[in-house]
Amino acid sequence: MSERGSDIDFDFFDEPKTEEATPRLRSTRGGGPRRPRRGPQGLTPTLRLVGLVAFAILLVVLLVFWAQSCRSDSKESAYREYMDDVRQIARQSDGLGVELTQQLTTPGTKPAELLERLNGLEQRQRQGLVQARELTPPGPLRVPHGHVVDALQLRASGLGLLGDAFGKTSGRRDVQQGGALLAEQVQRLLTSDVIWEDLFRRPAVAELRRQGIGAEVPASTFLRNDDLATSRGMTPILNRIRGASTGGTPTGKHGNGLVSVRALPEGKALQTDTDQNTVTATPELAFEATIENSGESQEVQVVVRLEIRQPPRPIVRRQVVPLINAGEQATVVFRDIGRVVRFGERIPVRVRVLAVRGEKVLTNNAAEYPVVFTLPAP
Repeated sequence: MSERGSDIDFDFFDEPKTEEATPRLRSTRGGGPRRPRRGPQGLTPTLRLVGLVAFAILLVVLLVFWAQSCRSDSKESAYREYMDDVRQIARQSDGLGVELTQQLTTPGTKPAELLERLNGLEQRQRQGLVQARELTPPGPLRVPHGHVVDALQLRASGLGLLGDAFGKTSGRRDVQQGGALLAEQVQRLLTSDVIWEDLFRRPAVAELRRQGIGAEVPASTFLRNDDLATSRGMTPILNRIRGASTGGTPTGKHGNGLVSVRALPEGKALQTDTDQNTVTATPELAFEATIENSGESQEVQVVVRLEIRQPPRPIVRRQVVPLINAGEQATVVFRDIGRVVRFGERIPVRVRVLAVRGEKVLTNNAAEYPVVFTLPAP
């Protein structure tokens, strides 16, 4: 066999080349199994963060409201405490004014006694002045509070100057001039009431109303009878005090008369010349009596008496007119009458003005009214 032939035989029996198997990726688009989908990885933490932020905002808002509420309560408490302190000072001062009127209008008071009592009133008023100066008002009320101090200062100085004026007039013959000097000092007391009302109370009420604070602003009235601030009112007082120092007796015509009586709150004028006066016995039942000085001199501490003669026990009330000048009228109101127990039958209601020193004619001092009390309508 030739060499060429052997080559041909070799090529015929060669084995084919082996190929390496390449792995194929499976498509997800067929019917093969699918993996479960997952939500976005950052959504849950975001929701939690939003919730925490919202809670924090709510907490801050609640804290702000709580702080404002506490501050509002604290502010209102400060105003109330201040007004309570001022009310106590006003009450003490008003009491001194009542005492002053009693001292000036008490029959038989001698000059030396009056001067001593006026000095005592002045010292007590100055104590109230010191208390007012020591108060610390809320900021918006600093200016009005300054007028509280002004009013009390006028009252203290007015009492002191009134005492000095009584000392100066004790040796003067001109009573009219002396009365004018006394009235000039009393006018300070009247002015103090105006200052308290116009420069303290009204501005304070307006400020509290603006802030929505319900504290009550106290009023204060030192001089209850304006006649004391006039020469006409003080001249007879000076005359009477001078007369008391010499033990003199009243001269001239003296006396008071009953003018009219009305049942309140109806306002019904009672009549003596009728079979009956029908009056509704409401819880607010009161009687108003008007008297007149029918003499020639000033009268002081005039007592007016009311008596409802119902069985088994009558109702008796008493009022006092501190001062009434000649020819003038004054009115007193009897309140807190008490319990009326007789209805539908005539009950005598008697009003009487008690006699004053030197009074001789008493026929016009009293009147009796037949009254039938009825129950209020349901």
